[in-house]
Amino acid sequence: MMDTILLIDIGNTHTHLGLGHSGRVYKSSDFPTALWKTGEALVFLERCVGKPVLQGAALCSVVPWATSFATHCVSNRWKVETLELNSETILDLGIDYPKPRTIGPDRLANALAAKERYGAPVVVVDFGTAVTFDVVNGHGDYVGGIIAPGLSAMTSYLHEKTALLPAIRIREPQRVVGKSTEQAMLSGAVIGYRGLIRELIVELKRELGIKRLPVVATGGYAGLIASRFALISHVEPQLTLEGLCLLWTRRNRDMRSESKVKRFDKRLSSGSRLHKLAQE
Repeated sequence: MMDTILLIDIGNTHTHLGLGHSGRVYKSSDFPTALWKTGEALVFLERCVGKPVLQGAALCSVVPWATSFATHCVSNRWKVETLELNSETILDLGIDYPKPRTIGPDRLANALAAKERYGAPVVVVDFGTAVTFDVVNGHGDYVGGIIAPGLSAMTSYLHEKTALLPAIRIREPQRVVGKSTEQAMLSGAVIGYRGLIRELIVELKRELGIKRLPVVATGGYAGLIASRFALISHVEPQLTLEGLCLLWTRRNRDMRSESKVKRFDKRLSSGSRLHKLAQE
């Protein structure tokens, strides 16, 4: 039977769902995180899972109140346990950080998946509500990162705090010099944002003392920012879900190996007793 795993990444604005098998994600969808409170989230979970029999679930969350809703929902509907990814459950990723429990679980999931795909060192840039940089050093350890306002947060703030600046749909600007207020905002947001990302990557390379640093982009605006931007080497929209899938697969593998060892030890112990009785 195929080990189908439900993957749940609970963010501040949206919850991202996926189905995984053998460490890879093969289906994904999302819905507003607020729907966990209303119970409507179950509809989206059932739609995502469909007919496959679930072997388990893996979750990371930056919204504590939603975590309990999610684990309870999965347990009631599919009768499986949910593995929560955090600094204590992560596997195959060292953590060199003063307070590991304060690291966002989604950031650890991203780092785990990026290290698996591209080795170490590697940096992940996640374009979500905030833009986060997560750094894995040459030893394969998570060493920290950077947090800056997200692209949509910046443009929304301008609209909310000024009388004349409109809400805009973020997309590639046609030119640097805007010929309207909207075009000027787009230029400042998208092209200016690339400048922010570029400078941070340059400083990361300098501080780490390395010239080659794979940069993996994920999150809602990853594709937009990465286009026309050579410093971002890879775009992986499902990176967080992949990290969850990897963790569940490896945890399950280790548990199976441990179970086999226990059964083998039990047979050895039983055989030793029988041999001793035969000698007597």
